[in-house]
Amino acid sequence: MRLKRKIELWFQQDGATCHAARATIDLLKDTFGDRLISRFGLVNWPPRSCDLTPLDYFQWGYVKSLVYADKPQTLKHLEVNIRRVITDMRPQMLEKVIENWTSRLDYIRASRGSPMPEIIFKM
Repeated sequence: MRLKRKIELWFQQDGATCHAARATIDLLKDTFGDRLISRFGLVNWPPRSCDLTPLDYFQWGYVKSLVYADKPQTLKHLEVNIRRVITDMRPQMLEKVIENWTSRLDYIRASRGSPMPEIIFKM
């Protein structure tokens, strides 16, 4: 018998102003409850730092490079590519991203918030 792990999904907004509309925030709060990382969620949006935000330093660039690799010419083709790339992302890769992120946070904590002298990637 195989046990399924309960996965608590968190949602992290990218901080764009257009994503802060009341209707958007209300929908996200209804969907994710207290697991919303946003300027208007219970967990405040982290400082805009590519050193600290996995969505900025890794995921968007990774997704974009694969989505546009075959130069989609229609909205449908673009949508298919986005769904394929997101679906193909493996938990092990995302776990590595989070490990790298936590090591960045440890560095920032130890250096009392000073900038990172170089970008640290461990993939």
